[in-house]
Amino acid sequence: MDETQISQELIQKTIDFHGHSCPGLAIGIRASEVALREVGPSSDEEVVAVVENDNCAVDAIQFLLSCTYGKGNLVHLDYGKLAFSFYRRSDNKAIRIVAKPGAFGRQDDEFIVLRKKMMSRDLTGDEKERLRDATAERVGKIMEMDLNELFKIMPAKGPVPRKAQILEGFVCDACGEQTMESRMRRFLGQTLCIPCFEAKEKKIQNGL
Repeated sequence: MDETQISQELIQKTIDFHGHSCPGLAIGIRASEVALREVGPSSDEEVVAVVENDNCAVDAIQFLLSCTYGKGNLVHLDYGKLAFSFYRRSDNKAIRIVAKPGAFGRQDDEFIVLRKKMMSRDLTGDEKERLRDATAERVGKIMEMDLNELFKIMPAKGPVPRKAQILEGFVCDACGEQTMESRMRRFLGQTLCIPCFEAKEKKIQNGL
């Protein structure tokens, strides 16, 4: 066992930020622990996180590493993988952390079985209580696991993601809403935001 080195006070603050304790958040806390050890805390935009999923783990990374969408040092890749890369701008150090298969437990674990049931139908009162207990047990195991048992840790490939750019805004000719210039599209002499561009393109395709 390799119980997390992040303080219980900080863990509770992370749970409060997310709204509840769950295995996904626990994965994010432990991944953040690796990132803090290997690349250090983020001073403003010093550390960039690239996350390959949009689950609960990402909230832990935002809170513990100060990597956020608003600052441009949180990048989401919609790959559906429990994988996280961290880049330090000062010296280009970069690591990729991937949760090992089975991080949430075996497929026959009660937590997995009951969670699948919950997705397809309502659980009974007894099942809900058992799921709460199984969830807490799985969280405890994740928080105590050796980091090398929980994750594959390797150098990250590719350059450090560029810093967020502050671009000019233009008004969409169709809806009148201001839109970042890099997201504008030209169509039949008009400058459009993406939703308006797609709507007009669809009308043309449908012969309307």
